[in-house]
Amino acid sequence: MKILIKEIRLAAGMNQEQFANALGTTPLSINRWENGKTAPNKMAQTNLYNFCKEREIDLAQLIVESKSAAAEDGKLILYHGSKKGIIGDIAPISRNECDFGAGFYMGTTTLQPLTLVCNEDKPKFYTVELDMTGLKVLQVDIGIDWAMLIAYYRKEMEDAKGTAVYEKYAKMAEGYDIIVGYIANDRMYTELSRFFNKTLTDVALINCLSALDLGKQYVAISEKACKQIKIINEEPLSQLELAMLKDMSVARRKEGVALADEIEIKYRREGKFFDEILRGE
Repeated sequence: MKILIKEIRLAAGMNQEQFANALGTTPLSINRWENGKTAPNKMAQTNLYNFCKEREIDLAQLIVESKSAAAEDGKLILYHGSKKGIIGDIAPISRNECDFGAGFYMGTTTLQPLTLVCNEDKPKFYTVELDMTGLKVLQVDIGIDWAMLIAYYRKEMEDAKGTAVYEKYAKMAEGYDIIVGYIANDRMYTELSRFFNKTLTDVALINCLSALDLGKQYVAISEKACKQIKIINEEPLSQLELAMLKDMSVARRKEGVALADEIEIKYRREGKFFDEILRGE
């Protein structure tokens, strides 16, 4: 959090004394916060939040930037959000009904894992390094395979068990260590639900996906892949960060739904519905 506090002060164009006066605290406290020796209490974090709102400081962007890490020597740096923290060794043990089944999920940007856990009581945020040496990787680009693979893992295809379509997606990730695909994030939740509920065509869905700025996720689905993940940094999320992330998550979902609504109108008569695809029509 120390980096974030300093970035807020710099965004406001203040020195430590001016910043302290604006927040009703002391320059010594500001110095200790920025050096990581102490952390602001709940009241001070509320004051920081209001300070950013009053001055129209983009706190969300500052949070995202403060969590980002620079890659070194071509190493792959990724991010993970945990509801309570990682206990024991990293393992592919998430819920089976996640986007690409049970695995250890990592994002290419900080935003998705941050918003994923922002409603939890004591979430933790991780920066990790993934060694891709010797791993078999399944790349899933934006398209119908992406949507149908998510449908399979989210148990939306159970009525089609035994069909060629079902078997295709049931076996798609067999033998792989890592799945790399776009995140079905909070802005796509409504659109995917409409697709699965047969009120949105595949063409409309794919155009919605293409229009939104979706990050990619790396999912370690084998023990081999999980053993090649190294935790670089672990940190709890502060009240200030959680409050901002909750607001941003709601706003992003509204923006995504509004944009998708426009696209759906344009493409609603093109393509196939989910049940038609399952029947192989």
